[in-house]
Amino acid sequence: MPEVIFPGPEGRLEGRYNPGSRPRAPLAMILHPHPNAGGTMNNRIVQQLYQTFARRGFATLRFNFRGVGKSQGTFDNGIGELSDAAAALDWVQSIHPEAQQTWIAGYSFGAWIGMQLLMRRPEIKGFISISPPANMYDFSFLAPCPSSGIIIQGTGDEVVTPSAVQKLVDKLRTQKHITIHHEEITGANHFFANEQTELMGSVDRYLDYRLNA
Repeated sequence: MPEVIFPGPEGRLEGRYNPGSRPRAPLAMILHPHPNAGGTMNNRIVQQLYQTFARRGFATLRFNFRGVGKSQGTFDNGIGELSDAAAALDWVQSIHPEAQQTWIAGYSFGAWIGMQLLMRRPEIKGFISISPPANMYDFSFLAPCPSSGIIIQGTGDEVVTPSAVQKLVDKLRTQKHITIHHEEITGANHFFANEQTELMGSVDRYLDYRLNA
């Protein structure tokens, strides 16, 4: 998983990139949790998502938002981080222009950024959102949500309330032409401290379903 440095809106951004297994391999980009809460691209859930997509032959990128690790700039309350994500997607598309489809996966704050990027980039055909912070941020921009995906939540999450995520799921499920899967991991807290295997099992089953359809 080679280290990469690429241009972002506020200077360089640091990432890890796994090339696709074939010329038209699909693309996946993974977005990390809140920088001010210690979130980085080396978060264990972010790394597991990265490895899952890479194993499936995706051209896969994870990167640090501005001000994290070797990425330049300072935290920008989500506005600049969305620009960072758009620049990262531009970069990976520039070196892998023939991707047959594009996926976005995000955890917590990264899920919020990822779903905003979804609205701006019609080439994104699938998403995985883990613990999207629906009780902390406004998700009304998903009107309508343009792509099908899965939202995964722990029932014991003390940071993101499961009821807020359920409301988001219910709203998205009223939209036509997309399908929103929703899985709850029983007892899991925000960090899936003891349920990493169950979490990644949900991700794998969903990818099997979508990619083999």
